Amino acid sequence: MKHFDTLEGWLRWQEGLHPQTIDLGLERVQSVFRSLQPDYNKPPTITVAGTNGKGSCVAFLEFIYRAQGYRVGTYTSPHILSYNERIKINGNPVSDDLICSAFERIESVREGISLSYFEFGTLAALDIFSRANLDVQLLEVGLGGRLDAVNIVDPDVSIISSIGIDHADWLGETRELIGREKAGIFRKQVPAIISDPESPDSIYDYANEIEAPAFFIGCDFAYRKQPKGWIWYTPDRQIEELPEPNLKGEHQYRNAAAVVMAVTQMSSRLPISVDSIRQGIESVELTGRFQFIHDEIPVLLDVGHNPQAVQTLVDYLSDNFSDKRIHAVFTMMKDKDIPGVISIMKPLVHQWYFVPLKDNPRCASEAMMQDYFEQCKITGVDFGFSGLQDALDSAKTKAGKNDLLLVFGSFFLVSEYLGICTK
Repeated sequence: MKHFDTLEGWLRWQEGLHPQTIDLGLERVQSVFRSLQPDYNKPPTITVAGTNGKGSCVAFLEFIYRAQGYRVGTYTSPHILSYNERIKINGNPVSDDLICSAFERIESVREGISLSYFEFGTLAALDIFSRANLDVQLLEVGLGGRLDAVNIVDPDVSIISSIGIDHADWLGETRELIGREKAGIFRKQVPAIISDPESPDSIYDYANEIEAPAFFIGCDFAYRKQPKGWIWYTPDRQIEELPEPNLKGEHQYRNAAAVVMAVTQMSSRLPISVDSIRQGIESVELTGRFQFIHDEIPVLLDVGHNPQAVQTLVDYLSDNFSDKRIHAVFTMMKDKDIPGVISIMKPLVHQWYFVPLKDNPRCASEAMMQDYFEQCKITGVDFGFSGLQDALDSAKTKAGKNDLLLVFGSFFLVSEYLGICTK
């Protein structure tokens, strides 16, 4: 049985343990979980899936439930600065010791079953939460839904935030196929909340097939903005005077509306006041999502890395920074729709600065990016940087005080930026 004295040691070993970085399927992780938690005492659980908006929904839920005084566990991925961010209790990342102890327990029952990096983390989070006397646990799906490790736990409410084309090699090349995969988190007689305004038919069909009561935005619940705040409503209820979400962008009203629907569906087990809903929406925070940093030349960070997320970013920039020239410090992983992303951003970006992440084998190469920019007929691109700091220095030299530095395209890039800024 393996043993490591540090969290770094455990994680480094896990990265090389399983032959595939992504290996969808529940049989292996479910088998280990049964041995790890034979008498699993599941806290009330909300599971969140979606192409984009999962992290925002979890954040809204966390802040609302904490405002009510509940003890809340959140499991999310990926992390920005430290692995511990993935597993939080009442907003605080758990300690290295707590995670290492969970890894020890997992390893003691694994019996040679191969687990991926993500599966180890999921089991650790569930194990830690089972021992933490939680009032509610919030679980963010890593990839898809039906075959994601998070789906070994039956939710009490499930949310699908949005459906876009991403991870097509694993989930399918159409929104209908992807929607069906994400709907795999639904359970019979368990409320399912869908906040995509153009939800694929496959989600409705699957919910109907398994008799899951489904609530669709624009039909079963909705929101209406007003001069001051907004209203959330269903055919038989409404909540007025809700504050503007502290997470920015029009899509955050949809995410917040879905979350309000979810907490009302959970209210028989977890009563919630309107004041707590308001407080959570107004105070919610989430690193790397339209995160504005005041500086001599202001900076906007966003982890968006697929066309749907980047279209949302374009809408936000058009609404809030139309008077500024945008200097985009940018990178993407080579398995993403890079031409789709840069084509959407093309009308708004004054100058691009491509950042090579040399320690990340998934990152697109400079030669690959040159080809993509040429295909999209974009000429204002600077290459040849040694890394992020070098690209930032160049961008700051070329940008004026009335311009905007946009750092986007990857969690890894935003993470590195925040790492530089917090040193």
